[in-house]
Amino acid sequence: MKISNETKIGVLTTIAITVLILCYSYLRGNDIFSASNRFYAVYNSVEGLSVSKPVLVNGFQIGHISKMTLQPDGRTIVEFKIEPQYNIPDNTLAKLESTDLLGSKAIVFQMGNSKKFAADRDTLEADVQGSLAESLQPIQKKTEQLISKLDSSLSAINKIMNPDFQKNIDRSFLSIANTLHTLEGTTKKIDTLVGSQSGHINGILTNAEATTANLKTSTSHLNTIASNAESFSNDLANSNIKQTLENANKAIADLQATMAKINNGKGSMGLLLNDDRLYRNLDSATNNLNKLFIDLKDHPKRYVSFSVFGKKDK
Repeated sequence: MKISNETKIGVLTTIAITVLILCYSYLRGNDIFSASNRFYAVYNSVEGLSVSKPVLVNGFQIGHISKMTLQPDGRTIVEFKIEPQYNIPDNTLAKLESTDLLGSKAIVFQMGNSKKFAADRDTLEADVQGSLAESLQPIQKKTEQLISKLDSSLSAINKIMNPDFQKNIDRSFLSIANTLHTLEGTTKKIDTLVGSQSGHINGILTNAEATTANLKTSTSHLNTIASNAESFSNDLANSNIKQTLENANKAIADLQATMAKINNGKGSMGLLLNDDRLYRNLDSATNNLNKLFIDLKDHPKRYVSFSVFGKKDK
């Protein structure tokens, strides 16, 4: 039986259409020839995510996104097809992460530690991580501010870098060079002076050392004096100063009373100091005694009689 060309063309067309459909389905993530496990996750936003995007674990692809369905509440259900040889713990986190600076997204599985594995068509916990561009926005703003400040600084530098300013800079550097030259000469003179006076300097240092030693000795004496003063202060604080002052006040009061009696002419001392009769009596007695001495001197026989041969009666 001979097959006509039209039949051949029809069969080839059908095969081509079938292959095209299968390829299109595969590119969309619908692999009809594999026994992949299907898992789901619900996201509030799937910006940058599309069908056939990879599902990664530590950068290794274990599957792809096969389907995305928008719900009435605005959330999106994402279906993953995972190769059957990979076991997924039921507490695995399906994170929506950026893969480049352009905002492309992929699903990254953060494997859980559960001993129980998720079954086919289970729903995993979802999480959304900010894009790299969003995380770099603060850095971008700071960079723009820095560039703006740098531009202002460069403008100010361009304004001041005029010929007059350059001439002033040249003169300043020349002055600095002259100053350094003068400073070098002064340093040489100081070195020469120090070398010539090294003996005097050594003597000064020796005297300073001796003075320091004497000061150290004096410090020890001062410490001893301070200790003695502290001991005297403690003894004085422990002594009965109040009683001593009371006794002194009492003695002064008694002395004042005695002096008052003497001033008032009471007692022998008061009479002696205040009554002139005693003075007159003493003066009269002194005059009589002088007269007696004179008479005794002039007429000793009246008072004393001596005899070699015995006593003679008057």
